[in-house]
Amino acid sequence: MRAVIMLAPGDIRVEEREDPRILEPTDAVIRLAATCICGSDLWPYRGADEPDHQHMGHEYVGVVEEIGEEVRTLEVGDFVVGSFVISCGRCEICRAGHPSRCVHAVFVDGEIGTQAEKARIPFADGTLVKTPSIPSPELIPSLLAASDVLGTGWFAADAAQSGPGRIVAVVGDGAAGLMGVLAARRRGAERIIIFSRHPDRQALAREYGATDVITERGDEGVARLRELTGGLGAHSTIEAVGTQEAMMQAIRATRPGGAVGFVGVSHDVEIPGDELFFSAVHLHGGPAPVRRYLPELIDLIWRCEIDPGTVFDLTLPLAEAAEGYRAMDERRATKVLLTL
Repeated sequence: MRAVIMLAPGDIRVEEREDPRILEPTDAVIRLAATCICGSDLWPYRGADEPDHQHMGHEYVGVVEEIGEEVRTLEVGDFVVGSFVISCGRCEICRAGHPSRCVHAVFVDGEIGTQAEKARIPFADGTLVKTPSIPSPELIPSLLAASDVLGTGWFAADAAQSGPGRIVAVVGDGAAGLMGVLAARRRGAERIIIFSRHPDRQALAREYGATDVITERGDEGVARLRELTGGLGAHSTIEAVGTQEAMMQAIRATRPGGAVGFVGVSHDVEIPGDELFFSAVHLHGGPAPVRRYLPELIDLIWRCEIDPGTVFDLTLPLAEAAEGYRAMDERRATKVLLTL
């Protein structure tokens, strides 16, 4: 089968790999219907991490081709949406609602890689959720978004305690931040303020429910947000970048007693203890427990109540994955869908 491999930073290839097969009785093998490039894939692409022939991709939808003898919730021919973290669904951590930190957790990037034609998914019952039937082609981008970026935005809005009567600030106008806007709106937020300097992303943020846009960053952006909120700051802030500047901007934008939901993959972030202490904000985040939300998200998409698939603004065949990475790296695309 064909699969995307990152040989080294900036070096993306589509190469032949051995077809996956059932190794454990809880496995499933799926044929991918669509996959995509995540903003977090840009960290190793830009050299922040050290990839070495890494199997890329962790967002995926497809059709079950084979199942192990202990798989109970799936059948061959089912269309499924998967989480970006393998989870058993049975351990205490999974049952407490944190499947992305399952005791058997495996990140799909690396060992598995779903920027490919097929994939073996361990712990299939705990990782995959089937759709009511085979979806129409129009629904596939939105279902693909549910696999990570929508679920991540949903978790960010949840962790930030967004809801009716709340003012929500969003730091980061990439796909995860935009999905955070959508999620906050769905959860009933009264006002949603996004920090963004990109007109195309601002327009999409407004489509998803943003009420205000701030173009300033850092402390200037925080000062502008406080002007818009009577000097108090946001009740709920989503941090969807993962840098030092973004985290401090999120904490400083949040009023005392408010909450920050952070989902940007953290790189060299250090929070000064005294500032955190006196901020009096709640902090919750990390790898999103997407599997927890998948049944709800699939249902909302199936009933056409949300349309997160519009976050994809460039579609390319798998063979052109390298161009997709370049487009996202150069900000010519917000999120790239790869067809198979």
